[in-house]
Amino acid sequence: MISIVVPTYNEKDNILPLLSRIHSALGSIPHEVIFVDDSTDETPERIESIAESDPTVRLHHRENEKGLATAVVLGFKLAKGDYVACMDADLQHPPEVLLDMYAAMCAHADMAIPSRFIPGGSDGGLDIFRKIVSGTARYMGKILLPCLRHISDPTSGLFMIRRELLEGAELNPIGWKIMVEVLAMCPVKKVLETPYAFHDRESGQSKLSTKVSLEYIRQLLHLIFAAKNPGRGMRVARWSPKKLAEKKAALSL
Repeated sequence: MISIVVPTYNEKDNILPLLSRIHSALGSIPHEVIFVDDSTDETPERIESIAESDPTVRLHHRENEKGLATAVVLGFKLAKGDYVACMDADLQHPPEVLLDMYAAMCAHADMAIPSRFIPGGSDGGLDIFRKIVSGTARYMGKILLPCLRHISDPTSGLFMIRRELLEGAELNPIGWKIMVEVLAMCPVKKVLETPYAFHDRESGQSKLSTKVSLEYIRQLLHLIFAAKNPGRGMRVARWSPKKLAEKKAALSL
């Protein structure tokens, strides 16, 4: 089973289309969707209403705690699947890539990472300012943390990992970049990257801020000394769009 962890903060208008696309993408593949919600709007009520008739949907609403990365870590602890995926609720991470990541896991990857920066990928959903910020963050991570150096898109927050690799990991993320934390702290040895196109936000507002940027810098400085995965021996393979299509077509669904 796949557990899909979705942190939410005021995303009420995206919940129904997100779930519809997740279910359509995965079809008969057993899956659950775990929402860890910090919202101040009607998002939790929207999720609860859907969960009444959809047993794959689970909600954990937090009243006195905020933060994307800590929400995801809580979702990891709640997950029951063999594979655990993380994605945003704003549909900039297209739910259809869940099947891409599942195909990678079926090819014995420890971790599947969709990438905007390999052939077939695109970061067209970002404006020029966010592209500059994202690129700066990406290369800072690669310079400071050896485990990120061969990952083409380490800061997106879209990934799938074997749940057993999360067990016992000391995940204490600062800020939002949960995938950086996972790569640095979990015994990941084989990564498969697949191409994907980053989409425009369909509803809600971006959470990017100066505070978020400073928290990322603090996280990197902390991980320089705390990282458990030095990156030695990590293998990173990349699938072309053609190979990805072949692998998905070969799945027994």
